[in-house]
Amino acid sequence: QVQLVESGGGLVQAGGSLRLSCAASGRVFSINRMGWYRQAPGKQRELVAAITSGDSTNYADSVKGRFTISRDNAKNTVYLQMDSLKPEDTAVYYCNAWVSNKLGYKYEYWGQGTQVTVSS
Repeated sequence: QVQLVESGGGLVQAGGSLRLSCAASGRVFSINRMGWYRQAPGKQRELVAAITSGDSTNYADSVKGRFTISRDNAKNTVYLQMDSLKPEDTAVYYCNAWVSNKLGYKYEYWGQGTQVTVSS
């Protein structure tokens, strides 16, 4: 089994910054794509940013130029640096990872979520 543990959420004023971290542990052979999703009250979960094992990245249009995703493969950790935060960024942020086992099968895992609140 694999666990994803997130940290770094909190309350920040508009224009401020936060850095989210997500560490994978357990039976991790290799991690493929990692990403961050968010879900605001009354809205569907949406992709914020993702990064492949080859460090290719993609971002939601709403966060381009403000958020940066990165990963440390040695630590099985993905980060989301969030700058110039806006009240509309307020949501629960979820870490997501596709993990391969030794047989090459890929499984999707989710973190428990971390609250990000941006005050105006």
